[in-house]
Amino acid sequence: MRQSRSDVSRLATVLLWLFVLNLGIAFGAGLYEARIVVPDWIDASAAEPVWRADVARHDDSGRRFWVGVTTVPLTLLTLANLLVAWRAPRRLRRWWLGAAATALADRALTLSYFVPTMIGLMESPSSPGAVSAAVQWTQLNHLRHLLVLAASLAALKAFSTLYELRGANE
Repeated sequence: MRQSRSDVSRLATVLLWLFVLNLGIAFGAGLYEARIVVPDWIDASAAEPVWRADVARHDDSGRRFWVGVTTVPLTLLTLANLLVAWRAPRRLRRWWLGAAATALADRALTLSYFVPTMIGLMESPSSPGAVSAAVQWTQLNHLRHLLVLAASLAALKAFSTLYELRGANE
């Protein structure tokens, strides 16, 4: 039996499933961290804000959580999904590549700015420069949330389109 053009391999389907799930986890966890964890790192109760590197080091969410959820898995899933999306039917490909490209932008920003900046901040005593860098990091983190949300929504649309195409071929 010959497969139609709109069929997507089981491996590609599993990769899309994992991509959708991981993006959802990354988005929810990112919002949680921004709302609950990060405010403890900058003490804004004083006249001048204070960077609390000791609290950031104690939390160490980068190594305790993010490396196992996004740094490695989401990066690998993004690259794998970029590769398999190229071979998908056109209607599916647009959404899938859009999701993967948006996630790739998030991964590039994360690995080139967010991770190195936080590593530096965790070693920095509180100073006006450290406070400024931490505030900038938290503000730019909103952009990262938007990228992950956009990638997640596009991946969900790709996921939906995949099953629409499968239903049309039955």
